[in-house]
This record gives sequence, structure tokens and C-alpha cells, in this order.
Amino acid sequence: MGYAMKSPNFDLPPLATLGPFIALLLACAFFATQSERFLSTQNFSLILQQVMVVGVIAIGQTLVILTAGIDLSCGMVMALGSIVMTKFAVELQLPTPVAIACGIGATALFGLLNGLLVTRIKLPPFIVTLGTLNIAFAMTQLYSHAQTVTNVPDSMTYLGNTLKFGDTSIAYGGILMILLYIGVWLWLRETAKGRHVYAVGNSPEATRLTGIPTEKVLLGVYVLAGVFYGIASLLTVARTGVGDPNGGQTENLDAITAVVLGGTSLFGGRGVILGTLVGALIVGVFRNGLTLIGVSSVYQILVTGILVILAVATDQMSRKGAR
Repeated sequence: MGYAMKSPNFDLPPLATLGPFIALLLACAFFATQSERFLSTQNFSLILQQVMVVGVIAIGQTLVILTAGIDLSCGMVMALGSIVMTKFAVELQLPTPVAIACGIGATALFGLLNGLLVTRIKLPPFIVTLGTLNIAFAMTQLYSHAQTVTNVPDSMTYLGNTLKFGDTSIAYGGILMILLYIGVWLWLRETAKGRHVYAVGNSPEATRLTGIPTEKVLLGVYVLAGVFYGIASLLTVARTGVGDPNGGQTENLDAITAVVLGGTSLFGGRGVILGTLVGALIVGVFRNGLTLIGVSSVYQILVTGILVILAVATDQMSRKGAR
């Protein structure tokens, strides 16, 4: 008896593909009518700086969600990575590249732990990452003694510096974020290993029957996600100039929000990584625009929640329509 594996979906239906971009344009148009400062190049540069940390975390989150998983630990793992790299640089006096590598190594190990628990013990990703969220939080507080790490070397905050384009200053970290998105988009679209990520999300059993090692793919996805959380650790240090043990407490939800708004299905196997970038920018634009017009941060959270529900509802309706 033969088995046919579903071909991986790299492209969403036209509306789902264009929807996030249209939403971004409409949000920009609305806030442009409400504030004269919104359309300035300096403001757009500020939005890019504000979303670069969550944007890079969301790359890893997208990979996990494409396999029909979810990672609630990403924000706290990122915070742990920032503490490891800053304390190694400040207290152990390690060279900056080595300290950064240690921080990224710590986040990759958490990704490995998540992946092993999901693939070998067969625990649900939600439960696994909820547990490792708390473990990462406790380790961060214990290792840092709940104290902010200061006097970080200038070389570790380099990505927070800006590059001048005319009158506009763009942070190197923002440029790195965009390059990472382009690289991952090409990897997912053009390589066999990238297609395997979609295939596992579409139908793990059918994928396994074609000879693709689904557990190995899943494990690799969680480890790679951990690497991206480590890069985000470096970006948050570069942006703030410190190692903050209290950071990362909302970034997990912000990253999931960016993924969902970008059109990636929570049911796995369908999505475009560049849509996540647009989703992160949508969140950044709404928060920036609402701040410019003097709206309380409570309402910013309210609007974000409504957007997430609408995005998930749209995804569910599109799935029902496709049956």
C-alpha cells in the first residue's frame, strides 16, 4: 500500500499572503493621519530598533510553529542568554566573541532540551516549553542574583550602533534582523532540509513513511530556534547596554503574536517567514503609533490581543474553506 506525502505549502492563499502586508499599510496610513511625526524616517528607524529583538526571536518561533509546535520559553531563554554572555564578559573577563558564543550556546542547549523532551519522551510542546520557561527564569535569577549586569564591553553593544543613510540612522541590529529573515526564507524555500520543516508540519506520519527522519528534523528545529534566541540575547544587550535578568517576560507572547499576524498557521505546515517580519512590524507600528497619539499602554495591549484573535480566526476559517 502506497503512501503519498503532502507537498509542502510554501505559499499561502493570496489573501493570507497579502493580508499582513495590507494590514501594515492600513495601520501606517491611519497613524499618518493622526500624527505628523509618524511618517518621519527617524520614527521608522525607531520602530525597526524596537522590533529587532522580538523579530529575531520570532524567527525561531516561526520554525517551531511550522512544525505544529509552540515555544513559550523563548523570552526567558533569551534573557538567560543575555545574562550568561554579559557575566562571562564582565566577571570572567572572557573575550567578547567567546562570551557571546557561550550565551548562544546556553540558549541552544535549552533548544536541545526542548527538542529532546518533545521527540524522545513525546511530551506536548506547550507543556515542555511552559516548564523550561520556569526553569530558565529561575536559572536567570539565581545566576544573576537578580542584579542587572552593567559595565558591558563596548564591543558587545556594537549592534546597537547606527549607520547613517542621509538623515536616517539605522541600527546595525535592525540590518542583521532583516538579513536573517532573508537567509531563513531562502533556506526554507530552496533547500531540502527547509522543505522537510514544512513536511513535518503538514503530516508527520506521512513524512516519516517517505523516509524523512521526523524526530531529527524536529530536534534540529528546536536547537536552531535556540540559536536565534541567543542572537536575540546579543541584540537586547546591544540595545540596552546591560544584561537584564528581568527581561524576556513578555517577548514570548510578542513573538507568537508576530508569527500569527504574519500568516503562519498555528496548525503547522503553512506560512512564509517574511510574513513574520511583517507581523513584527505591525505590532511595532501599532505600539509606536498609539504612543504618538497618547493612547495608554493598556489599550495597546488590548489592540494587540484583538489582532491576534482575528488572525487566528482567519487562519481557522481558511483551513475549513480548504477542506
